[in-house]
Order: sequence, then C-alpha cells, then structure tokens
Amino acid sequence: MGRIGLACVVLLSALAVVLPGCASTAIAVKEQLGYAKREQLVDGVQKARDAQEQAKEQFASALDEFIAVTKVDTGDLEATYKRLQTELDRSESRAKSVSDRIRSVQRVADALFREWEAELDQYSSEQLRRSSREQLEATRSRYTDLLGAMQRAESKMDPVLAAFRDQVLLLKHNLNARAIASLEGTVGDLERDIGALIKDMEASIAEANSFIDSMGS
Repeated sequence: MGRIGLACVVLLSALAVVLPGCASTAIAVKEQLGYAKREQLVDGVQKARDAQEQAKEQFASALDEFIAVTKVDTGDLEATYKRLQTELDRSESRAKSVSDRIRSVQRVADALFREWEAELDQYSSEQLRRSSREQLEATRSRYTDLLGAMQRAESKMDPVLAAFRDQVLLLKHNLNARAIASLEGTVGDLERDIGALIKDMEASIAEANSFIDSMGS
C-alpha cells in the first residue's frame, strides 16, 4: 500500500472512531485500498487486546495508589485527592478505549461475516462451498468466544470505576483525616473487584492472542 493509501486508511480509521455511523463506509473504502476485512479484523483485535493490557495496568496502578493513601500519613490532603483523581481520570480513559476498540472489532467482524455468508452462493463447486462454510463457522465460533471474553471483562470495568469515583468524590468534599480513614474500609472490596477484572482481562487477552494466531493459519 502506498503512502497516500496508508494516509487514507489512517484518516478513515480516525473518522470511524469519531463518527460510528461512517464505520461501514470506512471499512469498505479501506478494503478498496487493499486493506482486506480479514486483515482489518485481526488488526482490530490486536488493538483491543493492547487496550485491555493498558487498562489492566492502569486499574492495578489506581488500586496501588488507593491503598497507598490509606496506609501512610498523607500530609497534604488536597494533593492526595488530586493523585487519586488523576488515577481515576486515567482509568476512565483506558476503559473508554477498551470499549471503543471492542465496538470497532464488532463492526468489522459483522461486515466480514455478512460478506462471507453472501459469497458462499458464488461457488460453482459444492465441495469448495462446503469447505468455505465450515471455515466460516469455525472462524465465527472462535470470534464468538473472543467477543464473549472481551465483553465479560468490559462489564466489570464500570462497577469498579463507579466505586472508585464515589470514593474520590467523597474525599473531594471531605478533605480531612476522617475521610482518608473511611477509604480504608473500601480497600478490600476494590481489591476483590479489580482482581476479578484483571483476571477476566487476562482471559480476554489470551482469547485475543488465540484468535489472532488462528486467523494467521
């Protein structure tokens, strides 16, 4: 792909994120530029996997910061609040990136499977048609497993963010030692919830790697 074609692909990818209604057109135009739907799907899964890896690290970092402020003499309570707010903002940004990447994967997969299904009737050979259908069903089954793993991990992000957001908001309006002490009571719940989130993210990342490997075969 030439530099102009590559630049168009980058621009269309950006527009597809900002304007989801343009996604199907972007997918088709990228394919006309030599960026096949299969390749778009693999790249999309890779980006979703990377976004989950980054989100996993950020949630772990946020938990570490949360625990740290409950274990030491914080001194400047305003600074403590700002540190936790920064971790919350970063966590929300990473969570949004994960959700956006998953939606992008879904759009490309839907387009790929619709096209694949429609083109089965174009085979004149029944044997080749049957072979292609078997490959389609196997790919769709692997994709369904992948999407399920991604969505399970995604579903655990909002409750963790909500709990974290509540505590940061509480601290914002109660900048005193008592408010800091109240955070300690929620550490156990956050550790459990973030631990479950990270476990599901790791399972989803493993599914993504397996899917990518299978698409390369």
